[in-house]
Amino acid sequence: MDERVVSAEEQGMEESLDQRVRPQSLDNYIGQEKVKKNLSIFMEAAKLREECLDHVLLYGPPGLGKTTLSGIIAAEMGVNMRTTSGPAIERPGDLAAILSSLEPGDVLFIDEIHRLNRMVEEVLYPAMEDFCLDIVIGKGPTARSVRLELPPFTLVGATTRAGMLSAPLRDRFGVLSRLEYYSEAELTIIVKRTAEIFEAEIEDQAAIEIARRSRGTPRIANRLLRRVRDFAQVEGDGNITLTIAKHSLEQLQVDELGLDHIDHKLLYGMIEKFRGGPVGLDTIAATIGEESETIEDVYEPYLLQIGFIQRTPRGRVVTIACYEHFNLEVPK
Repeated sequence: MDERVVSAEEQGMEESLDQRVRPQSLDNYIGQEKVKKNLSIFMEAAKLREECLDHVLLYGPPGLGKTTLSGIIAAEMGVNMRTTSGPAIERPGDLAAILSSLEPGDVLFIDEIHRLNRMVEEVLYPAMEDFCLDIVIGKGPTARSVRLELPPFTLVGATTRAGMLSAPLRDRFGVLSRLEYYSEAELTIIVKRTAEIFEAEIEDQAAIEIARRSRGTPRIANRLLRRVRDFAQVEGDGNITLTIAKHSLEQLQVDELGLDHIDHKLLYGMIEKFRGGPVGLDTIAATIGEESETIEDVYEPYLLQIGFIQRTPRGRVVTIACYEHFNLEVPK
């Protein structure tokens, strides 16, 4: 009985730590300086006019803080936030129920907004523009449309694929902000801040090493820090040193550039089976046993960013930089 109670308490503490890791204000949000500066101006102007903030679209690779930023927007505006996702809203009635429960000024956060189906989008258009719902009552010749007024609200949409949003939906966002990959210096600050929250001692060089291998992504930096902390507690004295950090990351199969075993599998597969390409995305996915959407959304953006692969009309191609990283001879 005591063991179960302790386990529940530990789980509660872990959830509390997760909440503390997420910044609660723009001042504590590290990186994305241009986005923060613009948002602070837009929010201050909206508060001065006593209006809702205009609808916001946050887009960029996963793990860069879109969800965290939406929570900060709600906190800075002093309103509540309702959270849902595109796939969770299956029918127009689902969206109508969410919209009708909002309070004036609330933030509605829709993650993966590019996955909304078109029927749901049709309901969203008048809600975003005129703060109203057009509901059809009845069927056939007796059907009639009823318009319901909604309280003013701010829609914050997040997506990793802005190009998949329909033009009518994208055009209804007043603020479009792209989140960029983080620098090594910014990620080092994030790692140190998270380590402090976890009450873990970490050397400066260890924090830099973790940051260097985090693919420019805070979510990955915090995940790697958690695992390095585990190694430090079990195989060391609890302090995260450079030696412990390097050993832990090698055990996790994360190399100096942050490439993990899936990246290696993907790149070696293209090199060994297709002579470096060009090769189609679906073929790559079938070769390494991953979903093509996972490769395109999670792995490919970083490989493109560091110049290890290129997209061509005929397919993906491995670059010379990739061959040099693996000390392989470039095919002629």
